[in-house]
This record gives sequence, C-alpha cells and structure tokens, in this order.
Amino acid sequence: MITGTETILVVLAFALLVGGVVGSLVPQVPGALLSLAGVYVYWYAVGLPLVVLVGLTLVGVLTWIVDFFGGAVAARVGGASTTTAVVAGIVGLLLFFVTGPVGLILGVAATVFAVEFWRQQDAKQGLRAALVTTAGMLASSVVQALLTGSMLVTMVVVAL
Repeated sequence: MITGTETILVVLAFALLVGGVVGSLVPQVPGALLSLAGVYVYWYAVGLPLVVLVGLTLVGVLTWIVDFFGGAVAARVGGASTTTAVVAGIVGLLLFFVTGPVGLILGVAATVFAVEFWRQQDAKQGLRAALVTTAGMLASSVVQALLTGSMLVTMVVVAL
C-alpha cells in the first residue's frame, strides 16, 4: 500500500517526467535531467527493478548527450569551424533570455552564417553551414523528445 508521502512523490516523479518531455522541446531547458530526476524520485518512493532503473538511466544520459552536443555536431557537419560553433552557442544562449526560443534559433543561424561568411568569404558556404546547423538543432530537439517520451511511457507501464 502506498502512503500519502509516497503518493506525493509519485505525482512529483510524473510531473518531472512530463516536464522532461516538454523541456526537451524548449531550448535551454534540461529535459533529460528532469526526466532522470523523475525516474529517481519514483525509484526512491516505491522502487524500480534494477534493469529498468539502469536502462532508463542510460536513455537519460544519452538524451543529455544529444542535448549537449547536438547543435555543435550539426554546426561541424555543416562545415562550420569549432570557433563558429562556440560563438553561435554563446549568442544563442544570450538571445534565448532576450527573445526566447525563436530568437535563439534565428540568432544561431545568423551567427553561423555571418562568422562563416567572414571566415571563408563565401556566402554559399555560410548559408549551407547556417541551414545545416539550424536543421540539426531542430532534429536534436525531436530526438530528445522521443527519448524523454519513451522514458515517460516506460514509467507509465511500470507504474500500472
């Protein structure tokens, strides 16, 4: 039988898991970490089979890696330099707090284009790098949403 405290913790766990899915779609919100927190709060409250706990932990860590490195990898694949990726990341972070997610995406794309154009004196290469970086950022969010969503679904199945 679940006590009142355990019930509160289970509700908190699922709130964190849902927040993880939502957070994976919002730039600069740590969806993976919210999902992992939800798993561990649930584990603390009522327990989980070890194989489920380890499996969900691995999925959460993979999601965090995708979140952390997705934009930089996309920039590099698009032909941008490491310096460009770092500058775009800083600009994106600053713009997020001023303009929100749309400004972040547009700011990163514009920064990648501007820095790569300045670096290579080639508008076509700058545009290519900006487009691939933007597509990679959006794809990274989709992958994160799928992974955190799978964590939520797994926890619902375990709880039932």
